[in-house]
Formats: sequence, C-alpha cells, structure tokens
Amino acid sequence: MDYSQFGAMVPELIILGIFLVIFLFDTFGGDSCKKLLSPLTVVLFTLATVAIWVVPSCNEMVFGGMYVNSTACNAIKCILNVGVLVVLLQSMKWADSDEGFIRKGEFYELLMVTLFGMYLMISSRHFLLFIIGLESASLPMAALIAYNKKRHESAEAAVKYILTAVFSSGILLMGLSFVYAFSGGSLYFSDIAASVNTYVAGTEGATQFNGLLVVALAFVIAGLGFKLSLVPFHLWTADVYQGAPTAITSYLSVVSKGAAAFAFFVIFVQCFGAAYPEAWEWMMYGLIILTITVGNLFAIRQKNMKRFMAFSSISQAGYLMLGVMAADSLGLASMLFYIFVYVVSNLGAFGVISSIENKTGKVGMDDYNGLQKTNPWLAFIMTLAMFSLAGIPPFAGFFSKFLIFTSVTGTGSVALYILVLVALINTIVSLYYYLLVVKAMWISPEEPVIERYQSALSERAALWLCTAGIVFFGLVPYIYQYCVNAVGDADGFLAQFMRLPLN
Repeated sequence: MDYSQFGAMVPELIILGIFLVIFLFDTFGGDSCKKLLSPLTVVLFTLATVAIWVVPSCNEMVFGGMYVNSTACNAIKCILNVGVLVVLLQSMKWADSDEGFIRKGEFYELLMVTLFGMYLMISSRHFLLFIIGLESASLPMAALIAYNKKRHESAEAAVKYILTAVFSSGILLMGLSFVYAFSGGSLYFSDIAASVNTYVAGTEGATQFNGLLVVALAFVIAGLGFKLSLVPFHLWTADVYQGAPTAITSYLSVVSKGAAAFAFFVIFVQCFGAAYPEAWEWMMYGLIILTITVGNLFAIRQKNMKRFMAFSSISQAGYLMLGVMAADSLGLASMLFYIFVYVVSNLGAFGVISSIENKTGKVGMDDYNGLQKTNPWLAFIMTLAMFSLAGIPPFAGFFSKFLIFTSVTGTGSVALYILVLVALINTIVSLYYYLLVVKAMWISPEEPVIERYQSALSERAALWLCTAGIVFFGLVPYIYQYCVNAVGDADGFLAQFMRLPLN
C-alpha cells in the first residue's frame, strides 16, 4: 500500500489531529486543564479552518479512486468548518456550565468525529467509503443528542434519532444492493454512471429503462432524504431538535444538512445523471414541493422556538434541493453559496435562542414578546436572521435564493419554471411566519418576559460573525465567486458528469 496517498486527505488528517489533542488533553489533564479545553478547541479549530481554506487542493483521486480531493470538496469543507467554528463559540458557556463541564471533552471529541464522517461523505467516490462516512457522522450524533443524560427529553430525542437513522441506513443499503446488481458488481460512482448510460441509451439508440434502477433510485433518495429532513422522511426532526441541547440542534440543522446536500448532489448527478429525465427528476419534483410546503405550513403552528426552527430547516432543505434539480455547474455553485448563507443565517437565529435559553431557560415564542425593550441587540440580530432566512433584500438570504432560482430556470425546462413558481409562492408563506417572531419582539404590546442581561463574550463573538455574514455575503461578490471558481476547477471529478458547462 502506498501510504503517501494519505497526503491527499489533509482536511481529514487535520480533524483527526484535533481530535487526538482534545482526547489526550481531556484524558490526562486535571480539572485545571479542563478549564482550558474550550478555548484550546476554538483556537485549534480556527487554525485548522484557515489551513484548509489556504492550502490548495491537488485535484486528485487516491485509494483506487475511492477518495477524491478537489476544489469543490475543499470549498464545502471550508463552509462546514465556518459553521462548526460558530457552534463552538456559541456552546462555550454551555460546555463550561455545571451541567456540561464534566463531559465537555466528550462533546468536542464527538463533534470532531461527526465532522470527520461528513468529510468522508463529501470526498467519497465509492459507496463503501460513503457508508463509512455516513455512519461515522450519524452514530456519534446520537450520543451528542443524548448529551444531557438527566433530561428525559434528550434521551427520548436520541432514541428517536438512532432508530430512524438505523432504519434509513437499512433502506439506503437496500437501494445500494440494487445499484450493485444493476452496475454489474461495482460501487464506484464512475462505473455506476457508465451502467446507467448504457441502459438509458439502449443498444440501438432507442430509450430503454430498467425497473431495477427506478427502485434503486427510490431507495437511495429515501435513505439520503432522512439526513436532509426531506418530506416525508422528516418526522424525527422537530422532536429531535426540541429534545437535543441547543448547541447540538444548531450543529445538526446546518453542518449535517450542508454535508448531506453536497453528497446528494454528487451522487445523483455523477452516478445517475443520465437517468435524470426518465426517473429521478419527477421523484424530486414531488419531494421538493412537499418539503417546502409542509415545512412552511407546520412552522406557522409552532410556539416552541426550536420546533419552529426545525420546520424552517425542513423548508430550507427543499430550497437546497433546487440546486440538485439544476444538475449543472451553476447549480452546484449556487448550492454552495446557499449553504454558506444558510449557515450564518440559521446559526445567527440559534445563537440568540441559545443565549436566551442559557440565561433564562425560556424557548417559547411568547417569551420573546417585547424583547427589544430589554435586549435590543439580541432582537436586532434575530430580526436580521429572520429576514435573511425569508429572503428579504438586501440581506444575504435574498441573493442565495435568487441565485439558486436562476440556476434552475437557466435549464429552460417548463416543469422547472413551475417548480420555481411553487417555491416563490412558498417564500411568501415563509415570510409570514418569520415575521411572527419579528412581531413578537418589536410590536407586541405585552411586557417583556426576558430581563435585560449581557451575553457571554464567546456568544457575542459568534453573533458578530453571523451578523457580518448576513449583511455582507450578499453585497460582497467574493464568496459567490469563490464557489464558482471552486466548481469550475473540479472538471475532472464533477463537471464531466453535469449537463451544462459553467459559464
């Protein structure tokens, strides 16, 4: 075995290095050392994020083509790292509290393991490696959800998550067994793509289709739909978001979803791109419309802020999948930018929720009545986050939605125009329930429930980062150009399977 191939796995090796440092520091350090564990983790992860961002990717396949290191993969890993860094800052006060202090080493270690698994999902070009990454990301997540062992809501959420995760993994593996049979005994993405091309083209140029492939696609979509909370695979989401610690909920809502969305794009465009109009295009139409609509309608009814954000994230997953429907380089670039904006917007909202919960224990929407009278800074940030998630200009969320809509309509399909129209109508619905939070904070005549207080320094730093992202990501073109350049440099690994070139 050529061990030099591990040199292509720089991001994964960095994350494993941080994990080992945290593990040794937590295991052999005393209580005095544990007090330094949170700032140490933040500093190490900040340096790792900068290193992954700065060090150029070499665009190569290693381990027989099972793992790929490309600029597109590196870009999504950098985006996820930004989200994890914000989560680490938001969770410092909670991790150092009496409730989390004794186990905060486990919190950081499990966080690194799940991120490592997501990295493998992103870079895998073989379904065996993909499943290893998927389970490495999913199983530690169940332990994180059950982190508050003395709270039955946390344990209940963990049980629901692990049971649903196991069931969805079984469905995915069943689908992959069909894919394995269909492709003639291979799990390489390139071999599967070649088999799909053969069946779709037919021996004499006539369009033929294999029923086994349709069933396999349905099972794979169902298995991956769980990670993305696509309807009807979303039933676990609200209960898990409510029961898990808020720091874990914020991590689950953005980082896990971003990795799954990128992996979904790669698998369906690279493996099954030739079957797009014959099979999975119509499956995805139904899933996207259901996901956006059901997420919006159920969000209107929520009074718990974490459940409210759960259904909001379900709806946002539907918008993310519009990039998959574009199935081209512009769609991938728009998806990367959407994930980036979604990270700062959603974590901005969760930062306010986490800060208030850590101080007062309140998570109800009615508790936010009159918040601007006692905590105008928190009310202002929450308002920016709601406006961005709703897609109101000039905030970053408007530009992310505009770009992802543009990428879909650029394909010229009438059906996709109708799909975008449905998404636009749902955007108006989402504006209504996002403004319910704004109304409670700024217009409600009731006296404030939450008293004036000052957030921890780490919480304020995380909120400042999110605020800067919400305000400037839409106005400064560098971030979107970075996504476009990352996708444009990935010709040998992604763009060759896409339907349209990147202009």
